[in-house]
Amino acid sequence: MTESRNDTLFARAQKTTPGGVNSPVRAFRSVGGTPRFITRAEGPYFWDADGKRYIDYIGSWGPAIVGHAHPDVVKAVQEAATRGLSFGAPTEAEIDMAEEICRLVPSIEQVRLVSSGTEATMSALRLARGATGRDKIVKFEGCYHGHADSLLVKAGSGLLTFGNPTSAGVPEDFVKHTLVLDYNNIAQIEEAFANMGSEIACVIVEPVAGNMNLIKATPEFLQALRRLCTEHGAVLIFDEVMCGFRVGLKGAQELYGIQADLTALGKVIGGGLPVAAFGGRADLMAKMAPLGAVYQAGTLSGNPVAVAAGMTTLKLIQEPDFYDKLAASAKRLATGLTAAAKEAGVTFCADSEGGMFGLYFSETPPNNYAEMMAGDRAKFNTFFHAMLEEGVYFAPAAFEAGFVSIQHDDAVIDATIAAARKVFATLG
Repeated sequence: MTESRNDTLFARAQKTTPGGVNSPVRAFRSVGGTPRFITRAEGPYFWDADGKRYIDYIGSWGPAIVGHAHPDVVKAVQEAATRGLSFGAPTEAEIDMAEEICRLVPSIEQVRLVSSGTEATMSALRLARGATGRDKIVKFEGCYHGHADSLLVKAGSGLLTFGNPTSAGVPEDFVKHTLVLDYNNIAQIEEAFANMGSEIACVIVEPVAGNMNLIKATPEFLQALRRLCTEHGAVLIFDEVMCGFRVGLKGAQELYGIQADLTALGKVIGGGLPVAAFGGRADLMAKMAPLGAVYQAGTLSGNPVAVAAGMTTLKLIQEPDFYDKLAASAKRLATGLTAAAKEAGVTFCADSEGGMFGLYFSETPPNNYAEMMAGDRAKFNTFFHAMLEEGVYFAPAAFEAGFVSIQHDDAVIDATIAAARKVFATLG
């Protein structure tokens, strides 16, 4: 039997790269097996090193909302590249992107472009602390906001106990001001503000969580966050790196009718290249250098080639009925998979919001991190590998949301459901 090139490449990669990958979830550690090394992608598909085609439901973890290698995006990148790859000086394209973001997200009056979601959230936190003169921050268990030291935190042992590092190399002093509470738990956040409201600089939250699988915030929970931050002079930060322009044209803030003080964006605004941003109220953003004392900088921030990809993507997602079609595809997938599992007698459900979806081996969609962890992860792993054999690539971990693109039409979704029906029959 001929050895898989995926196996060969993985063995080779592990000699020069920790774990053989440049981002941990790619290593398949959660599900077992050999990661697929991708050689090309187009529309809703990509192909691995063995030439096998997969229906892709990660979409580069969100950015590929218009499908892979969209001709308009590719053309924009090619044209921008001919003018130079990076200048380290301002460009008009950066202004265009800033104006477009401010136009689309009403709570953002000014914005600063960066290169990654981690940069965006890290900088938003620094700005919140600098603006308020306070140190303490509140986050919610299961929400991932990038790999900045103060955000790699798990819950403490009690309600008002501050978090503990979840990564080696993060000193406890870095996270001693980070309070980790339960997602969607209004009583906990009210108690936190009652006890230390004058010390809390900010609350950071994924309004539609995608890193403990897809979990939606309740409207009441987000309304409580807005009210408490306003009452106590804290900054409300929405981390919309993943859900921004994914759940709707104006993000989760339009969906819930709530405006954040600061917002972190990424993924879709880069169209597959490294662009992220943070922005919000003009009075807060005025505290950033060079105007204010809060420092942030980046050599490749607003990179002209990346901005070209992002701006073209932002134009494409504003085409008529784009989000109606996107949401319909995600809902068709979630409904079809749930029905297929029910036919086979498998405990399973799925949910969606805009162009995001979640798969859960549980009776009902989870409401927080603890409920997500209670799902049958072993059954998910079996499902994942069986679907991979059928040519369907879901996220290689039970804790990650999935994504559809506008290229995932009814035929693609129905082919996925048909494959799942075969797989669920073996799991029942």
